[in-house]
Amino acid sequence: MIRSMLDTARASPFPTVAQCEPSAPRRQLVHGRDVAAFSTAEPEYSCEYGSPKFFAIAGFGGILSCGITHTAIVPLDLVKCRLQTNADKYKGIFNGFKVTVREEGLRGLGRGWAPTAIGYSMQGLCKFGFYEVFKNLYSNMMGEENAFLWRTTLYLAASASAEFFADIALAPMEAVKVRIQTMPGFPATLRKGFPIIMSQEGWWGFYKGVAPLWARQIPYTMMKFACFERTVEALYQ
Repeated sequence: MIRSMLDTARASPFPTVAQCEPSAPRRQLVHGRDVAAFSTAEPEYSCEYGSPKFFAIAGFGGILSCGITHTAIVPLDLVKCRLQTNADKYKGIFNGFKVTVREEGLRGLGRGWAPTAIGYSMQGLCKFGFYEVFKNLYSNMMGEENAFLWRTTLYLAASASAEFFADIALAPMEAVKVRIQTMPGFPATLRKGFPIIMSQEGWWGFYKGVAPLWARQIPYTMMKFACFERTVEALYQ
């Protein structure tokens, strides 16, 4: 299935990482049809699919995409959490910003940025890196033909498996972040807040919210990756 997708990508109007001159035809499966393709040799890629480098790059892309974006919206996330936990004080999104700035200054809008940056970077690493790992693993288990025929199921299974571990990686930092943003008197920094949770609640204190994370994030991630994969396929077609 993977080779079929790569051949489809090379046939697309978008730039590719390797160019080959045509020679003798060879037979292969492209989008369910047996067609002739031309190549002087096996295609060469700057990063071969399924290689450790490929998985590392996918994970690094996840760190950048999740870590940067979630850290950038920390002020909005802070107000959202306070609206959920103290609706009597924070009566709306604009009022939440106003009250926070009045009591804590502009700097107060950045409370929880450190656990957010670390936690969602770890989540992104696992989400995107493990997605490619599980997609490769499951497709090999299914066989090339079945993996292509049942590719949407493959995307759903791989993304659900990846998100399961991604939320385990996120949960400790998410627990610290929520306490920093919503619990009066709790330290405002990760360096001081993490040891307090550990001393009072042990490791379980960091994973109290992992089940709701799974319930929220796994369906979302399944839809995200499946829709992305099928949209890319439709664009190439």
